[in-house]
Amino acid sequence: MPLNVVNDRDGSSRIILTDPGGSSAEVLLYGGQVVSWKNERREQLLYMSSKAQLKPPKAIRGGLPVCFPQFGNLGALERHGFARNRFWSFDNDPSPLPPANQQSTVDLILKPTEDDLKTWPHSFELRVRISISPGKLTIIPRVRNTDLKAFSFMFALRNYLYVSDISEVRVEGLETLDYLDNMMRRERFTEQADAITFDGEIDRVYLNAPTKIAIIDHERKRTIELRKEGMPNAVVWNPWGKKAKSIADMGDEDYTTMLCVDSGAIETPILLRPCEEWKGRQELSIVSSSYCSGQLDPRKVLYGDH
Repeated sequence: MPLNVVNDRDGSSRIILTDPGGSSAEVLLYGGQVVSWKNERREQLLYMSSKAQLKPPKAIRGGLPVCFPQFGNLGALERHGFARNRFWSFDNDPSPLPPANQQSTVDLILKPTEDDLKTWPHSFELRVRISISPGKLTIIPRVRNTDLKAFSFMFALRNYLYVSDISEVRVEGLETLDYLDNMMRRERFTEQADAITFDGEIDRVYLNAPTKIAIIDHERKRTIELRKEGMPNAVVWNPWGKKAKSIADMGDEDYTTMLCVDSGAIETPILLRPCEEWKGRQELSIVSSSYCSGQLDPRKVLYGDH
């Protein structure tokens, strides 16, 4: 079966991914960005701003933006780099990855424009493979150096998760870790809490984060597990009320139903020599939670034993 590509009236294209179990995802060529992920009950799992602009020149507020080759304002480029507001292309040669089912997987590629090379003078190929399977959304990003000299870059997958009530959410797996607090000029602290809960603005880059992090939504009795490889940092961000009001493309109350927990290589940029390729992997999985409080039993998350 060929890819299911829908051309919208404004000329933009979106790819609809489906799996036999009934879950679905939508991906835009603009930004190479996942903008919707629904489970088999058609429940939306990703936050999308009510004021999001889905076309140039603005980046899309919500879904799953790709941040490359810079995260945030940690460099001279536009915030979070340029990959999230460029048009990507279909990747017809995603080797060495195996061929994929085009109903549930899409391969995209981004190469620099002449203007990109003026602001960031490095030739590259940035690829993503986006796949869905029952209860799971997987993204495999790859960066190849096609230049004659080495370069370094930051990379992150920003996960705008849709939650029922931010004050009823907890994040487990980051306890005892050091983090850089972006609200305190990137000062370094150590996480003291057993789990991260939310009662105000938060913007932190956790260092040496584990491969598994759990985002527990008590009200929905649902846990989203984030697994990542090749991206040692985890970012936790929620702007809270005052900051949300200052963000033009975000509804004033949107902060109550969203949380960003991101995978990234931010603190230490990745160095690539000519012809080398970096590869990461991120899986978001839905785990239904039957518990209401207390430490997460990792066996329940990993094996669904509940």
